[in-house]
Amino acid sequence: MNFAPARKRHTDQDRAIVPMINVVFLLLVFFLMTASLTPPPPLAITAPMAETPRSDPQPGTLYIAADGQMIFGTMTGDAALAALSAARPNGPLPIMADAAYPAAELARLLPRLAGLGVTDIRLITVQP
Repeated sequence: MNFAPARKRHTDQDRAIVPMINVVFLLLVFFLMTASLTPPPPLAITAPMAETPRSDPQPGTLYIAADGQMIFGTMTGDAALAALSAARPNGPLPIMADAAYPAAELARLLPRLAGLGVTDIRLITVQP
């Protein structure tokens, strides 16, 4: 007499779920790796439109609101420029200025940025 519990036989349907789980996890990893996880801008800024490839704000971006308020990191105003000077970014400085911010004001800001050691800027725009 055999009193051992009967073993449940694995059917083909039970075995087919393992590859499906593998595919789901691979898709999950793929979407997580290709997603853009950029933090939102600290100000409500409407970027100017241009016929250039879209670029997202990066860490180390100088934000300029329509009223001229500047934010770099967590600093605002002239403290933002001091923080920018202390950060000494390598490469071009990304600037996200509001579309309503006058270009003449941005042009007046460039010599101040050059005095801080910034010689190359990239204006962040969106496509129409």
